[in-house]
Amino acid sequence: MKNKEMKTTPDLSRRDFIKTSAALGAATLTSPASRMFAAGSDKIRIGLIGCGGRGTYDTTNCLNCAENVELVAMGDLFADRLQRCLNTLKQPPPEDSQETTSLRDKVQVTEDTCFAGWDAHKKVLAIDEVDMVILTEPPHFRPSHLRAAIEAGKHVFMEKPVAVDPVGVRSVIESSEMAEKKGLTIVGGTQSRRMAHLIEGMKRIHDGDIGEIVGGQCVRLGDGMLSWSEQTKQRKPEWSDMEWQLRRWLFMTWLSGDFIVEMHIHNLDRVNWAMGTHPVQCIGMGGRQARTGPEYGNCYDHFAVEYEYPGGVRIEYMGSQIDKMTYRQDNRIIGTKGKAFTDSGNLIIEGEKPFKYDGPSWSPTIKQHADQIAAIRAGEHLNEGKRVAESTLTCIMGRMSAYTGRALKWDWAMKASKLDLNPPKYEFGDLDMRPVAIPGQTQLI
Repeated sequence: MKNKEMKTTPDLSRRDFIKTSAALGAATLTSPASRMFAAGSDKIRIGLIGCGGRGTYDTTNCLNCAENVELVAMGDLFADRLQRCLNTLKQPPPEDSQETTSLRDKVQVTEDTCFAGWDAHKKVLAIDEVDMVILTEPPHFRPSHLRAAIEAGKHVFMEKPVAVDPVGVRSVIESSEMAEKKGLTIVGGTQSRRMAHLIEGMKRIHDGDIGEIVGGQCVRLGDGMLSWSEQTKQRKPEWSDMEWQLRRWLFMTWLSGDFIVEMHIHNLDRVNWAMGTHPVQCIGMGGRQARTGPEYGNCYDHFAVEYEYPGGVRIEYMGSQIDKMTYRQDNRIIGTKGKAFTDSGNLIIEGEKPFKYDGPSWSPTIKQHADQIAAIRAGEHLNEGKRVAESTLTCIMGRMSAYTGRALKWDWAMKASKLDLNPPKYEFGDLDMRPVAIPGQTQLI
């Protein structure tokens, strides 16, 4: 599944990343803090848990980001999805690609290290040679898979969002604390944090270039995705309720968290980054007009949320997933001395200290893996679990408010909400779809 978040100019090439990572690895191999892998080498072996489009994409980038990284195990609920991912990873790269055939040499999985079924993640984690796992099953599974990975002593790259409800967020924070004690790295897939122009922009905002922040906007419109995953749009007769919902996970709130959580976490994470904290309360609204019919599950297609941050600062969020709408994706942060505008490729500051970014750019989706591989080799602290959990809850709060029509506070959502979207049981069979939320009728739990 492609995403406009990926559209950045890769001026810093894969080869540059490999050189940087290799240099760092060589410099730290003699350090007492360095962890050695694979009986004395610096080889890092990866296990993939979740073999859909995102798992294939993240694994490709991870194998591309540095030398001496191998994929040795794979697991997914569905055998056909696992096989499709494996076939893709082993395909020769296009002629104009920066990838080389050596990338395919890094795919060292065997028939004995490919697993399908509900316990596939446990079988991947049971392989001693696996040093790090990539977690890309639907977001619903992230809290339990993270906990199992940390208990197994594995480093973790986990895609965003990291939960779909407050119970899951709390679990992720607990697992992150456990990882901290064990010296394990956790990196979350909030790739905006590694975009060069945003890094520079946030530094200037935090340095006071626009003065004290007084408000702002966060907008992401378009990306309708009504035709997403056409092969699952029409339910096959042999699919049970559970299987169909899992294959259509993007449109099921219990699996994706709805699009404000699953995709717009990138945009709201940028707001938290600019503010240096999470919101204290919110009130929201939303609904579905373009998404009709059971094939679109129970998710909304538009949201609007007012987030209040410490000091009474209000940020207005507006988001949609409706085809043929004017596409727009940007953030504006307003201060007492100026304002900052950012989108996926631009940074413009107006006011007392005007600035426009025209420096280098690179692929943040490769850099996030390069940073983690380098940190593992150097024995360095790198744990983004709590931060990405807080950005996830920021999005969940907005959805909960819109679904119920109720304003709610951060402390209540984090500490008291009992909302738990787990199904009654994990097995293929009957599973009623939860109804589409109706504000004023859906209860705040």
